[in-house]
Amino acid sequence: MTRPLRIDYPHAYYHVTCRGNEQKAIYRDDQDRSVFLEKLKSSLAIYSVRLHGYVLMSDHFHLILETPKANLSEFMRHFNVSYTGFYNRRHRRVGHLYQGRFKAIVVEADSYLLGLSRYVHLNPVRIGSMQRRDYKEKLKHLQQYGRSSLEGYLSYGKRQPWVVYDEVLGYVGGSRKRYARYVEEGLQEGYGTPWEDLKGQVILGEEGFWERVRGKWRKGKGSVKEQPSLRVLQKIEAEEVLRKYAAYFKLKAEEIRKKRSGYRDQRGLVMEMMYRYSGINQGEIGRSMGGIDYTTVSHERKRIRERMVWDSRLRGWSEDVESRLMPKNKT
Repeated sequence: MTRPLRIDYPHAYYHVTCRGNEQKAIYRDDQDRSVFLEKLKSSLAIYSVRLHGYVLMSDHFHLILETPKANLSEFMRHFNVSYTGFYNRRHRRVGHLYQGRFKAIVVEADSYLLGLSRYVHLNPVRIGSMQRRDYKEKLKHLQQYGRSSLEGYLSYGKRQPWVVYDEVLGYVGGSRKRYARYVEEGLQEGYGTPWEDLKGQVILGEEGFWERVRGKWRKGKGSVKEQPSLRVLQKIEAEEVLRKYAAYFKLKAEEIRKKRSGYRDQRGLVMEMMYRYSGINQGEIGRSMGGIDYTTVSHERKRIRERMVWDSRLRGWSEDVESRLMPKNKT
């Protein structure tokens, strides 16, 4: 089984999510949520991890973390195991509470920490019927939600001592009023999600950030075969991905790049592999593939991934070209 890439270095920032197994709830009542936060609080203290924001949803949670000691996996293992043990004992159940391993994205704080905090705090109004509510109803819901760090960002008196507020607030001059306006602007005017700028599925940062991450990251953490996401730290130019695929299919690069051609599957595979290998976002892929918009890239990538589940021909193409793209391990 492949393992998700864990990029660790001192004082790295992460957006961490974990979902309930089979999309089931991970809390049944307020007592569960209270113990969840107690386990989180104690784990933060044990591993010297800093929490910059969080939100508890019914079947998943979001955390914004900083790891001064480069120990994210140890922290999350302790935290998840301790809460799962409590939950299983209390509700007389056995087995996994969470759906696989947690997902962690490395974040460039200066460029994305403020926007990421708003994204996390607005999660409660992005679900179900709340999406159809007007601005005032959404704002009231957020203010009364009580299961996130937002209250402490809006009111000094509602701070939780184990949440670090000052760093995010520093991006709005240290003012809770300005942060409140920033959140309200997102509700009134809309806001972009940060994930369009995600590179290689594991890094959120401006141009050059992934290079700095690669320089900081501790080596010897596993192979590309074990952790396919490792390829983001072994960047391959988008044009090289296109050239390799064109050669494999005995086509010219421009034939695959054309918007209307008879090679839709080949074109979709190229876009998927550009995303995986080249460390560029979907907008940049669209420009590389003849000027299509990022939503088309997203649609085609999703179509290809779904088809590869059952289409052995597509899987074979992908595996053949991936073996040519990745350098041989010298071990």
